[in-house]
Amino acid sequence: MRIKLSALALLLFSVSAAAGDAPFAPSIKLGTTIFADFTQQASPVSKDADGNDIHPSSFNISRAYINVTGNVHPRISFRITPDVGREIAGGSQQFRLKYAYAQVGLDGWMSKGSWARFGVQQTPYIDATEAVYRYRYQGTVFPEREGYLTSADAGISLRYALPRELGDLHAGIFNGDGYARTEANDQKALQVRATVRPLKGLRATVFYDGDHYIASGKRERLIAQATYEHKLFNAGVDALSTKDRTSATKPELEGRGWSAWATPKLGNGWEILLRHDQNRPDRHADIERRRDIVGIAYWLPNLDKVTTSVLVDCDTLAVTGNERETRYGVKMLLVF
Repeated sequence: MRIKLSALALLLFSVSAAAGDAPFAPSIKLGTTIFADFTQQASPVSKDADGNDIHPSSFNISRAYINVTGNVHPRISFRITPDVGREIAGGSQQFRLKYAYAQVGLDGWMSKGSWARFGVQQTPYIDATEAVYRYRYQGTVFPEREGYLTSADAGISLRYALPRELGDLHAGIFNGDGYARTEANDQKALQVRATVRPLKGLRATVFYDGDHYIASGKRERLIAQATYEHKLFNAGVDALSTKDRTSATKPELEGRGWSAWATPKLGNGWEILLRHDQNRPDRHADIERRRDIVGIAYWLPNLDKVTTSVLVDCDTLAVTGNERETRYGVKMLLVF
């Protein structure tokens, strides 16, 4: 192993020297991301083993990442992130690989900030959205929470940064079933996100995900998004259109939905979280899902390379024909 690493270092040194670059010393950095919470279900009421009415509550670690990042060449970097996810049957935690990719910087051939990636990586829409919407530790963004997208998948992608920070184009080919599942068929997902920034703080985005459950069964998502960042608040709105046909024997479902959120900033690290999701998985049916989230968060100020926040929230879900679900929680974020 030592001989192989030495040979790789010699090769990279030779490439750098041939390109006229100074000798490069590879680097590795470690970090972590932790989502922790205490959540109580206010409704519907559940029953314990003796049939007594209870409001289930628990302390949870819903997410724990170990981030290993580094550079092996001025233009070649990598990331490996194991992920401990939510509890599965039997009460244990599920350990899996969230990210594992190599990235080649294309600054020498394209505009600054352009790159190519190969491996298990962030998908284009969710990664860009969470750069503005900082509350993934409360819950996932609208299309992911409704089961339409995943935050990471295996594939290859290219990001082209528009000059003068006017936006970017991120496109890739992925397995389509997400990082937590094996590929189920021979169909691949084409995901394309185009974002422009016409004004300071304003971003307009169009995203398309084209995939198939089977050769004749579509799995498509089209999203139009607008977000705005201001010193007093961040806000965003999404409009979603979906098509799903899981079998040639089943009809195609056409879904429609939208989401709007805002995070007014009160000063001294305090923020309010306001969000409303509304989704109809089949626009020809009467079933609709409505989610409302209200919370107040404190983001610790003046931290160097560390992000810490605590959120108190109320999350309510109303589904046609079902009793309303309401959960109260205290949630914590730690990133370094």
